[in-house]
Amino acid sequence: MNDGNASKFLADGMLGKLTRWLRMLGCDVKYENNLDDDELVIIAAEENRVLLTRDTQLFGRANKNNVKAYLINSRSETEKLVEMAQQFSIKLEIDADSSRCPKCNAMLRPVPKVEVAKRIPEATLRQQEEFWECSGCGQIYWHGSHWQKILRTLQGAEALVKPEAQE
Repeated sequence: MNDGNASKFLADGMLGKLTRWLRMLGCDVKYENNLDDDELVIIAAEENRVLLTRDTQLFGRANKNNVKAYLINSRSETEKLVEMAQQFSIKLEIDADSSRCPKCNAMLRPVPKVEVAKRIPEATLRQQEEFWECSGCGQIYWHGSHWQKILRTLQGAEALVKPEAQE
């Protein structure tokens, strides 16, 4: 699989932070933190999603039912990103054209500054030129003060990806 971002995932309740990262990277990730193991396995099967979990029992149950699943072994968010990049050929770069809303998984779309002027802080309006809006929940995004931290995390993860996984 060349473009790992084409995979659809279902993340269990233990993987909320990873879910947000994967969505920003353009992955379609459904996240359910209030379903039991049987319900997760059924949804993954019905929607042809790879079930992501850190729970060995859930992983085993998915395998027994011939449902695609991946057991995440890493602990830190950076290590989890590296593991996902290696396993699913996910590029550790945020592309605004394919990025999804970290909150609801809907696609983001660029919006003119004038359209969001009344919905964002004045200081942000003065400092930023590019904005994106979630097509689902309406959340507005921009490259704010947190952006450098996001880039550092992704660069750190990219540096740890094995060279053969980057090809």
